[in-house]
Amino acid sequence: MRLLNPMNAAGRLRDALVDPKRANRTLLLTLAVYVLLWTAYATIAKGTQGFHFDMVEVIAWSRDMSHGYLKHPPLAAAVAWVWFAIFPVAEWSYYLLSMMMPALALWIIWHLSADYINAERRVAGLALLMLVPFFHFHAMKFNVNTVLIPLWAATTFFFLRSIKTQHWSFAVLAGIAAALCMLGKYWSIFLLAGLVVAALIDRRRMLYFKSPAPWITIVAGFAVIYPHLSWLHDNAFAPFTYAMTIHGDKAFIGTAMGALGYLAGSAGYVALPLILVLAAARPNLATLKDMAWPTETERRLAAAAFWAPFLLPPVLALMSGTQINSLWSMSAWSLLPVLLLSSPKVTWRPADTQRTILIAIALPLVMLLASPAIAILSRKDGPPSASMQGPQLAAEVERQWQTQTTNPLRFVGGDGDVALAVVAFAKDRPRVLLPDLPAPSAEYLQRSGMVLLCFSGDAQCLNAIKAKAGEAASTIIQTSLFQKSWGTALPPRSYTIIIVPPRG
Repeated sequence: MRLLNPMNAAGRLRDALVDPKRANRTLLLTLAVYVLLWTAYATIAKGTQGFHFDMVEVIAWSRDMSHGYLKHPPLAAAVAWVWFAIFPVAEWSYYLLSMMMPALALWIIWHLSADYINAERRVAGLALLMLVPFFHFHAMKFNVNTVLIPLWAATTFFFLRSIKTQHWSFAVLAGIAAALCMLGKYWSIFLLAGLVVAALIDRRRMLYFKSPAPWITIVAGFAVIYPHLSWLHDNAFAPFTYAMTIHGDKAFIGTAMGALGYLAGSAGYVALPLILVLAAARPNLATLKDMAWPTETERRLAAAAFWAPFLLPPVLALMSGTQINSLWSMSAWSLLPVLLLSSPKVTWRPADTQRTILIAIALPLVMLLASPAIAILSRKDGPPSASMQGPQLAAEVERQWQTQTTNPLRFVGGDGDVALAVVAFAKDRPRVLLPDLPAPSAEYLQRSGMVLLCFSGDAQCLNAIKAKAGEAASTIIQTSLFQKSWGTALPPRSYTIIIVPPRG
């Protein structure tokens, strides 16, 4: 019976993770199970919803690889391109990719934490992060935010090592990681600025800035990001214009509310780890002060590297009239275990680690058991979304296309939701014709042909795709798709398909 006791199981895992000979191997196995559990949960629970728009949009970008896009830099698309060159486009594979991001971050944070806290607290810190929704629920949506989670962790790790050692290898790695962060999302400028602030605050700043390390970091980073900078110049810095159009030029009250929401929402996301540490350690005011802003050099550097990237966004948002969102703090928590547990004044016992591990184990298991009910409860009334019907719709579109031509399907356009769903699942892996992606030349589009799609009954979309088809010979097809979800027949969804076969 002792083997079945949950606390005993958590204790055995804790013992393996604090043992230097078994720790890394055990952690890799633990992270593999963590990824599989949450991937299974996402595949089941989200099976009645289809892919989020961000996810199919990233697939579309990956079919049209570029050094940049209208909305964002190219790293997320490049990752998807590599992943789907190996795996099929399917719910399980995409959620597997998504969950690889927090798992990789946790592995990096494990090594980062070793510079500041002992083995006992490293284990506890990682278990605490496994309770933060950014490391599971929100990470399931692969997009430009989730790809930053491991990259911010890596950049922080290498940068702090570079400051402490001034070794060229850490300087190079810090520069490469920093550039990759910027290639993921421009929000990463807050990480880079925050790390510079941390370096300026550090007592060893003169030693660091007089060494070759910061200049090696700059050169390495510039070498990696240069093609994207060139693309930005050639495209009139389009992503910045897009970002400011969507999020900028807001009234002060809106900006202030957004900044407060960012701080309050971010605190809410990490509330459970905070509560567990406070309940276990029962820190007094002096301990809280030492946790938040230590006097010891190494720990203060880590605290500055935590606080500066986290607090700079609301400050800059208020100054620039930009509205920010607490979800964007997703990648900012790499140093949370160090902040909470590195103070020698914090009391933390092995039993506290065991309890935290037990909660971290229980969460994905409970959610996996609940996933069928969640799938049914989250199913919306009415016809399924285009994303949910993506595999069926793509198969039908390609079947109809093949009745007109033996050429592969190269381009799909029309309603964004419908076109992206088809592009994601079509076996020919076509490109999407949307305004935020480069348009093919008229000659190439004519030689390739295209499929244009709308929800039947969407008059505005239908007029637009008929205009796009122009005078070219085309075939208009009406189709309705039927689908079951957990034994329930959903209302049919009807689509209009215009096939413009290749010419010339």
